[in-house]
Amino acid sequence: MTILTTPRLRLEPCSEAHIEELDKLNSDIEVMRYITGVAITLEETKAHIELVKELWKNYGYSSWSIIELKTGKLIGTGGIQHLEFNPENPLETGWRLLPSKWGQGFATEAARCMIAFAFETLGVETLRAVCHQENINSVKVMRRLGLQYLGIEHWYNLDTFAYCMTKEQYFFNRNAQLVNTTK
Repeated sequence: MTILTTPRLRLEPCSEAHIEELDKLNSDIEVMRYITGVAITLEETKAHIELVKELWKNYGYSSWSIIELKTGKLIGTGGIQHLEFNPENPLETGWRLLPSKWGQGFATEAARCMIAFAFETLGVETLRAVCHQENINSVKVMRRLGLQYLGIEHWYNLDTFAYCMTKEQYFFNRNAQLVNTTK
């Protein structure tokens, strides 16, 4: 299982050590509004952690707890997984944060790190991101990350906005950023 770091965050594979904070995140209706539409129970969170552990073991990727380095507190979760947890479906990245951490660039920072892991470590060819059509803040993050709009696709029993990035787009964007920062 892989731990990732950014200037402000540490992404640790979700585990029982995070159960209390994950329960707080998952039971917040504001957080879950565009994901499930309802709060997730403690039992469902525990079951999800077991699934995540199995996915890490089988695939070498799954969900991370997003820890703010400054406070040492869990502020969200994100990951790389197959859409609808079905290995026949494309890989996606996704994230959710506590409302007190919205609008501070944490989602973009964590997602950028997860995307780099997907393309540079896992060597995936494409990566998707989907969201509820009313989740405009996630759309803004997807665009900021350089994902391209594909259209409306049906995932998780919902007609979602679907975005995608290819390995070629990722490396082109990464190299362009490197060139721009060295000028």
